[in-house]
Amino acid sequence: MPDARSGAVRLLMPMIDGHRGPHGPYTVGSALLHHLVPPALERSPGEVAAHDIEIRAVAPGLRDRVAVRRVTVDADLPDEERILVPAPRRTLRLANGVTEFVRAVVPAGRTLVVCNGAEADPTDTELLEVMARRIPPRLLTIVVQPDGPRPPDDTRDAGTLWELVDRCVREGFLHAVVELGRRGLTRTEPGGPPWWRFAQRTATALGGLGRVHEAREVWGRVRRASQDPAMHAAAAYGMAMLEARHPDPARRDLAAARGWINEAIAISGLLPDPVERAFKLGFDRNGLALIELREGRRAAALALVESALELARELGERHPVHRMVLLANRARLLAGFGRDKEALDDYAAAIAIDPMFPDHHLDRGNLLVRLGRHDEALEDYECAMRAGPPLPEAHYNRAELRITRGDLDGALADLDRVIDLDPSYLDARVNRAGLLAGLDRDEEARAEVTAGLALAPGDPHLLVVLGQLETAAGRLEEARRALDRAVEAAPSLASAWGSRGVLRFAEGDPEGALEDLSQAIGLEPMPDLYANRAVALRALGRTAEADADEERASRRP
Repeated sequence: MPDARSGAVRLLMPMIDGHRGPHGPYTVGSALLHHLVPPALERSPGEVAAHDIEIRAVAPGLRDRVAVRRVTVDADLPDEERILVPAPRRTLRLANGVTEFVRAVVPAGRTLVVCNGAEADPTDTELLEVMARRIPPRLLTIVVQPDGPRPPDDTRDAGTLWELVDRCVREGFLHAVVELGRRGLTRTEPGGPPWWRFAQRTATALGGLGRVHEAREVWGRVRRASQDPAMHAAAAYGMAMLEARHPDPARRDLAAARGWINEAIAISGLLPDPVERAFKLGFDRNGLALIELREGRRAAALALVESALELARELGERHPVHRMVLLANRARLLAGFGRDKEALDDYAAAIAIDPMFPDHHLDRGNLLVRLGRHDEALEDYECAMRAGPPLPEAHYNRAELRITRGDLDGALADLDRVIDLDPSYLDARVNRAGLLAGLDRDEEARAEVTAGLALAPGDPHLLVVLGQLETAAGRLEEARRALDRAVEAAPSLASAWGSRGVLRFAEGDPEGALEDLSQAIGLEPMPDLYANRAVALRALGRTAEADADEERASRRP
């Protein structure tokens, strides 16, 4: 690659210093958008409008020039009513949206040079990786130099620092929240209101990143530094959620979580202000509902959410996001009880509060699919797609719906989109590999299996597809190794037993085939399994049983 300093390349813009120190998250992204957006407003205003959320999040300095088109309900809420912290994957959505904008407007044949790449914020690191993967080098070459000039020391006061932390919380820039929040903790008096704001955001961000031990330490500092009951209630709630939502399910301690949430509820119930008490008590009961649900007590969870909704009626028009969350949670629980109409009513009420929140469209769409209302489900998935930056989950769900409806080309297009947005989306690779194998596009299927197994070497679904491909190619030993591993890894997976049954028949072992196919039918009585077992039964001379299986196979849904 030519040296950008030699003048032998056509630079898109002057070299960007990517060091996160002076400007924080999206130092590179903001500089890039400040260069590209002004001319795009003249030449391609539709592209700017289509990426309003991404541009305004990544480059807040452009907010006065880029009109907001898609607005969420919490945009103008006071701090205490903004209770949702975006998930870490939000930055991937932003990175994909910015990448698609850059790809659409950047002049061809340019080079972007970034220095201090080793000191870039994770948001910029992710953005540069996505752009390098999704923008062809003939359009934009990206050169990242790891080092560069050292920036001046950070001299921001705690007020300026808080403004940046608050913005990072709202946008979901969790790594920056942790780094800057810790800096704020060292510059404020322990136990005071400013210190508390930094502590609460830092601990919440650590929990969102799965850094449980560090989050526990911050909540412990809160409890040691303050005698304020609201702080202690919040710390107890935070500790409860760390235990109940531990990223490793095997390490979730629901008994400890119950102890912490009970402490939170006990304190919240004693708060003197009736509005604060109603909100915090409802918030804590919703947390206890999660614990009840994870312990298998669905009815108790539903009762707690309903009691939280009763308390929310005391809040008047305040805390709409809190009500939205409770309505959606009740909808999920009601759907689990088969109370589908009530669940749909609650989803509708939640969506009415914030139509731009995509998760509830996805959840309602999934329920509508289960009810066979496919057109309505499709509309929900597409609403989720329109609500914000690129959302892989919405395309994945639509792909599954399209498979159900027999639209395999459409399903493949959606799965291609998912993998383009997120190459680590394993379920999309599994489904794409299976579809391609079913369409006899074996080379493409094998490539997808290889990519998927690089992510998850022992994934039983991918091993099943691999076994099917090897069987079709006549490589029976390789097929046997793959399918034996699949059966061992997932003994309740019907397709693993069924595929191995087909293989054993090909190996000349109809008795073994019958055994495996019967096991598969016991797990999932599908028509194709009956048809294959009929072949094995007929080969064994068991004609009456083969006829019965063929009759069952003909009863396709």
